[in-house]
Amino acid sequence: MIAVSYHDSLAVLQEAKPVSAGPFDRTEWFNLFTQHHEKKLVFCVAKQGDTMAALPLQQMDSKRLNALTNWYSFTWRPLLTENAVAAPLFAAMARDLKSCARRIVLAPLPDEDASASLLTKAFREAGWFVHRTPCDTNHTLPVKGRRYADYLASRPGPLRTTIARRKNALCIDIITEFHRDAWDIYQDIYAGSWKPSEGDPRFLKEFAMEEGRAGRLRLGIARHEGAPVAAQFWTVEQGTAYIHKLAHRSESNRLSPGTVLTAALMEHMIDRDHVALVDFGTGHDRYKADWMEEIRPRFRLDCHNPAHVGSWPHIARAALQRLASGISAG
Repeated sequence: MIAVSYHDSLAVLQEAKPVSAGPFDRTEWFNLFTQHHEKKLVFCVAKQGDTMAALPLQQMDSKRLNALTNWYSFTWRPLLTENAVAAPLFAAMARDLKSCARRIVLAPLPDEDASASLLTKAFREAGWFVHRTPCDTNHTLPVKGRRYADYLASRPGPLRTTIARRKNALCIDIITEFHRDAWDIYQDIYAGSWKPSEGDPRFLKEFAMEEGRAGRLRLGIARHEGAPVAAQFWTVEQGTAYIHKLAHRSESNRLSPGTVLTAALMEHMIDRDHVALVDFGTGHDRYKADWMEEIRPRFRLDCHNPAHVGSWPHIARAALQRLASGISAG
């Protein structure tokens, strides 16, 4: 028998301890949401014996739930405890959610672990109208046992030339513990870069502090003649390096500090941390192709409950979009 319940606190996750696939699945990540999030948090939980699945959600209004994500999330996926069988647990949650929501939007979902496909199937079979569309791309580098020198030799010629010409003009520090002074340098460089304003600087700082305490932080700073000109925030865990944030001062473009700093961090991750994968997050930035070798799609599931009259216009629009774009129902 599967029991479905709803919770507004992390206690249910802290007790069950679902398996974490990365930084965006951990209880510590969701704990930050409880401190920095204005919307109501909803953890939809399905339990079967000693196993559990959970959907971390946020209440957008009285009829709509969204995946619990923010500016910094690379991905979102259901949480599962060890040995949990996903399909029946997802099916139970999809059926039960019809009693409390008219619309549920889940994104950005991966499918290399079948999350998007399993949830699509579960919601459709439960009677939801599900509009599944690609919403983003994730650039990755499978290291495949290479040393950094071998990896670098496979990069585009212009990139290798830039690194060779500029690296001697810069001094690189890679910091593995959180230090307030170093974080202040990162924030100052980010504020002076071309990047848009941070989504929530306090959230990111507290995340960096947590990663530092756990030994997962890799904060790179590049200096020219003693002055900081570029900074990057990476983390590493379970054999994967995550590139969260990178920025450089616009006036330092001639030094290519971002390129040189990325190269230094790649060397550190490959030769010292011995990662198997580098994850460059989401986005269609063309420069990522110089560093990464594979692209994984991210999906959006827009689920509408046809039992509500208010869902019908959304369903009609989605059906027309699907017809016009040739997107198959599967």
